[in-house]
Amino acid sequence: MRSVLLVLVLFAPQEEWKASGMQGAVAAGGKGSVDAGIEILKSDGNAIDAAVATILALSVTDWNQFCFGGEVPIMVYDAKRGKVETISGMGTAPKLATFEYFEQRGKIPLRGIEPAAVPAALDACLVALARYGTKTFAEVAAPMLRLLDKGAADWHPDLAATVRRLVEAEKTAEGDRVRRIRAVSDYFYRGPVAREIEAWCVENGGLLRAEDFAAHVTRVEEPVVGDYRGFAVYKCGAWTQGPALIEILRLLEGFDLKAMGHNSADAIHVSLEALKLAFADRDFYYADPLFADVPVKELLSKEYADLRRPLIDPRKASLELRPGDPRRGKPLLDAAEVRKGLGGHPHDTTTCVVADRWGNVVAATPSGWSGVVAGKTGVWLGTRLQSFNLWKGTPNCIAPGKRPRITLTPTLVLKDGKPVLAVSVAGGDGQDQITMQVLMNTLDFGFAPDRAVTAPRFQTHHFVSSFGQAPPKLGSLMLQRELEGEVAEELRKRGHHVTLSPAPFWHPVAIGIDRKTGELRAAGDPKARRHAAAY
Repeated sequence: MRSVLLVLVLFAPQEEWKASGMQGAVAAGGKGSVDAGIEILKSDGNAIDAAVATILALSVTDWNQFCFGGEVPIMVYDAKRGKVETISGMGTAPKLATFEYFEQRGKIPLRGIEPAAVPAALDACLVALARYGTKTFAEVAAPMLRLLDKGAADWHPDLAATVRRLVEAEKTAEGDRVRRIRAVSDYFYRGPVAREIEAWCVENGGLLRAEDFAAHVTRVEEPVVGDYRGFAVYKCGAWTQGPALIEILRLLEGFDLKAMGHNSADAIHVSLEALKLAFADRDFYYADPLFADVPVKELLSKEYADLRRPLIDPRKASLELRPGDPRRGKPLLDAAEVRKGLGGHPHDTTTCVVADRWGNVVAATPSGWSGVVAGKTGVWLGTRLQSFNLWKGTPNCIAPGKRPRITLTPTLVLKDGKPVLAVSVAGGDGQDQITMQVLMNTLDFGFAPDRAVTAPRFQTHHFVSSFGQAPPKLGSLMLQRELEGEVAEELRKRGHHVTLSPAPFWHPVAIGIDRKTGELRAAGDPKARRHAAAY
C-alpha cells in the first residue's frame, strides 16, 4: 500500500502540467488559477470569460508575480469575426511622475510606492469581458473570492471586501450586461476605490491620484503581425517588446534551422545573433507609440531583415550592440550611443493561455510586483515605472500619461486565418527569447506543446535591461545543463561567453490547436511551476 501511495505522490502532480481535450483548455501559473478558468469553461463560458477568471485568480495564486493593481496585455482571437485584437492592459505614469521629479532623486525606484503606474489589469479584464465575453463580473470573480476567503495572507480579507464592493456595484447598476460591467470600472476608477487609494498615497508618499484613475483608458488596438514559414505571428505593439520577436523571425527565415538540427550549435548561434540584432533595435526605438514615432513598419519589413541578416557571422559571436537604421534603409545606425542605468534584478511575471470549443483563443501575460498594498483596499500596486528611463530625448523617457515600454508579450499564431498556437512566457527580458524557442520548436521542428515548453532552453543578457536599465552583458549565453558538452564547447569556440544553469529559466505555457481534429493541447513547464488542464 505504501508503494502505491508513493507512486501517486510522484506522478499525480505531473499530470497537472499537460492536458488535451476538445471542449476547452487552460494553461497558466498556480493550479488554483487554472481551476478557475476550467470552472468557467465548464459553465458554458467562452475563452475570454475563462481568461478573465484565470487572470483574477492569478492575483491570488501568483501574487508575488502579478498583483491586482498591476498590468496585463491581452490578445484575443475572436472566432465570430475571425480577427485578432490586442487589449492594452498597461497603465500610464501618474501626472506627478515627471522627469524632473525622478531626476532629483537620481533614479526611478525599483520598489515601493513611487514607481506605481495607474493600475490597468482590472479595466483590461473588464474591457475583454464586455467586448468578447458572456459572463458577469460576479461570475468570473467568484473563483478568486473563494481563494481570498481562505485568508492565507493578511491582505486577503481586505481585497476580498473590495472585490465584493465591485460585485455589488455591478449588481445594483441598471442596464444590460455590458453597462453593468462598466459600472464595476466606474466604481474602481472613478469612484470610491480610486479616492481611497489616492488618500492612502497622499499619506504615504505615493504619486497616484484619483484624477489619474479617472483618466485611465484601456485601448483596444490592432496587433502587429509577421509571416514565418507560412504562419502569421501576432504580437502587441511597440509599447511592449513584442514586435522584436517578429524581427527575429524575419531574420531567421533566411536560415534552414531544421537542417541545422534542434538545439545544435549552429541553430542556437544564428538564433542568438538574430535576437541580439532585434533587441538592439528594441532598446533604441521602442516606446509608447502615442508619445514616440516608432518605425514599426520599417523595422518589421522583409527588406530591413535582408539588410540586417548579413551582419550575422555564422562562425563568430557578436560582442557589441548593433542597432540598425530602418528609416534610412541602412543595416547599422551611425554613431549609436549605448546608454545604461543603475540596474536592478529582473522580475518574473505569470502566464495565461485559454482556448474554447467555439474557436476563441486568448493569450495574456499578467504582471506586477515589488510594490505596496494600498491600505485597507487590499490592492497591491506594481512598480512598472522602473521600465522607463531618465534619458531625456530618447523614446522611452518617463512622462506623465505615458505607458512604459514593457517586456510583457503574449503571442498568437494563425495558419490560413485560424489559430494554431497560443504562447505566454513569464520572465522579463527573457519572454520573447523563450517564445522564439517555443515557436521554433513547434513551427520548425514539429514539437507538440508539451515538448515545446520543456525542451532545454538558452538565453542572453546582450541588451539593456528593462529593469532599471542595467548594462548589457555583451556576448553572454546561458544554456540549460542538458546542453553541456559538444554544443556548449562549440559555442564557446565561436566567442559566446557560455554559462550553464542546472535549472530551467523562465516559465512558458502554450496551447496548440490541431487544425484537422480541433483537439486542444495545453502544457506548461512543470519545472517552472506551470499548470494546465483541458476537457
